[in-house]
Amino acid sequence: MKRETLTVDETAAVLGTSRTGAYRAIHRGDIPARRIGRKFVIPRAALNAYLQGDVPAEHAATESASDTSQ
Repeated sequence: MKRETLTVDETAAVLGTSRTGAYRAIHRGDIPARRIGRKFVIPRAALNAYLQGDVPAEHAATESASDTSQ
């Protein structure tokens, strides 16, 4: 069975970017992500929809993703 979520490292590999670049995109709200404890997971379906242009960037990330810079 395929997992429903990707790690930040897996997402970076899919996007062809670095781990740091993926984290920056999550914090900017460019990549749809969910925070579980101290860890981010990226729902596979949401990332696919985002890559297809089906998810507006301003609605892609949760509020907790933007609150981590405090």
